[in-house]
Amino acid sequence: MENKSQEKIKGSFLDMSVHQTPQATPDLIVARTKAGRFKMMVVLLLCAAPVIASYITYYFIRPEGRLNYGELIEPQKPIPSLMAQDLNGNAVNLQSLKDQWLLISVSGAACNAQCQHHLYLQRQLREGLGKDKDRVDWLWLITDEAEIDKALLPALKTATVLRISQAQLATWLDASTQKNLSDHLYLVDPIGNWMMRFPPQADMANAAKVKKDIEKVLRSTASWDTAGRASDVQNTPLK
Repeated sequence: MENKSQEKIKGSFLDMSVHQTPQATPDLIVARTKAGRFKMMVVLLLCAAPVIASYITYYFIRPEGRLNYGELIEPQKPIPSLMAQDLNGNAVNLQSLKDQWLLISVSGAACNAQCQHHLYLQRQLREGLGKDKDRVDWLWLITDEAEIDKALLPALKTATVLRISQAQLATWLDASTQKNLSDHLYLVDPIGNWMMRFPPQADMANAAKVKKDIEKVLRSTASWDTAGRASDVQNTPLK
């Protein structure tokens, strides 16, 4: 009886033994590899979807000009490799201003009433963007060698101020019909494309319309445009 009991116990242990797992066939390995790659591609596409949608919205589903206060520039004009100077006489390539939205005004250094209004409007518009203001630089391009009124300098602490000749600048920016470069404000995207020109009558009464246009393009590029270009030009103090 004891021997029979031991044989039953031994048999039960044999029944519970782990059997060898069949080796995967080459076809099974290939199938699993393809499935893994497909899943990885799906995950990557899901992660990239917001960025892709943002690019498509900005470049292919842009609103008609009549829905904007500013005039959309078609085709967009890339920022050229033009050399300007900061207020200390240091050479600056305009292409170094990429990676930020640029709100630009143009005038001579004497800065008449219209110029002063544009500078004030640029600063106020940027501040009015709240958490998005660090995505935008306001830029004053001076087209002559005249001295800047020292009274203006405190108001320019958050601005980028560069000198560049009118002739050079005209190869990139241009005014609307029968207007001067100094009559408009200009908007350049982070890639460096001049993409919008605001009407000459852009005053405080129309500031909300300008702000609405800027907010619209900032929203459409939010997934791929980030704040914080490290610029050696911006806020360079005058020696």
